[in-house]
Amino acid sequence: MQYRNGQRLPLEGLTARLSVNPRARRLSIRIDARAGEAVLIAPSERKLAEAVAFARTKASWMRQRLAERPHGTPLEPGAVIDLFGEPTRLTATGGAGAARLTEDADGPVIASGGEGEAYARRVENLFKRVARETLQARTDVHLRTLGQRPVKLSIADPKSRWGSCSPHNRSIRYSWRVVMAPPAVIDYLAAHEVAHLVHADHSPAYWSVVQRLVGDHRPHRKWLRDNGPALHAVGR
Repeated sequence: MQYRNGQRLPLEGLTARLSVNPRARRLSIRIDARAGEAVLIAPSERKLAEAVAFARTKASWMRQRLAERPHGTPLEPGAVIDLFGEPTRLTATGGAGAARLTEDADGPVIASGGEGEAYARRVENLFKRVARETLQARTDVHLRTLGQRPVKLSIADPKSRWGSCSPHNRSIRYSWRVVMAPPAVIDYLAAHEVAHLVHADHSPAYWSVVQRLVGDHRPHRKWLRDNGPALHAVGR
């Protein structure tokens, strides 16, 4: 059978997506918790058949990892969603007002109007506004530290990445979902992307720039690896 990049196929009771990454040094499997599928990665299309054969030997592991993925937390009144690492309750105000962040004796609260999808959209828009303000501020701090010019910043909702940097047009894009993480993790992400303006790769020289900005980055990277799937499941 001829396999191709991007192809999805049933495999041992689950869905697998084939992915070609020329930078990959070996066959590997990644679990895309958000999409609910396994991603089989090969360095070239001619190696995809080997990736499928390898995945068949890992079927039990893939099914277990997919079964363990976090279930989506709906953005609805009564839900509790982290903001800056703190549990934040969602409440309804009635009417059609925009979501706003407040606080009561029990802690932070997001109060919003709307019902159903309209309510969820208002809450998500608040998270996006907070993300833009917070990430713009931390990005500017790190730009000044490195003596870099301003960049164009955008907020999006990529499937798995937390951020991306395009040094050639000086633009950085962040996932709004990172504002659910603790402040130190958010700051690390801003430093991670700003450092790519100096080094576009992940070489030791690049990581030395990140360390200059935030110190030991390893705990923050681990936090995103461990908790990222749960953040990507919010609102799904």
